[in-house]
Amino acid sequence: MLLDEIKSRMFKAMKEGRIVEKEILRVAVGEITTDAARAGKSGSEEESQAILRKLIKSNEESLALTEDAARRADLELENRTLADLLPQTLSVAEIVVQLDPQKAAIVAAGNDGQATGIAMKFLKGLEVTVSGKDVALAVKQLRVPPT
Repeated sequence: MLLDEIKSRMFKAMKEGRIVEKEILRVAVGEITTDAARAGKSGSEEESQAILRKLIKSNEESLALTEDAARRADLELENRTLADLLPQTLSVAEIVVQLDPQKAAIVAAGNDGQATGIAMKFLKGLEVTVSGKDVALAVKQLRVPPT
């Protein structure tokens, strides 16, 4: 289970004196535990992964505003630590390859939003892990007419 993996890595980081990693993992444990205690939540792997993605996104927003080199390094380390716990997603190039059977439907879609919907539905059927942003980029590549 993801929560157990996070706790294990947190204790290892604590023993090895890796303070930044220990603290971000401690935050993740707290967020996941708090979320699981809410009504209507089950503490599932998907919910835990969503929390880790939310923490990464928050750090990315902070990175965009931070000029302090030490703080930037800490935020980047935190993001690497959290991302390492998430399932690996396909790259944009890999998504383009996976979408090849649906290329005609994606190109024929009325706009990029509809095309992305077609792509997401198809990829969900393949049970692959993808980032929505990467799917949107792959769709744009597929919809660009060859020059």
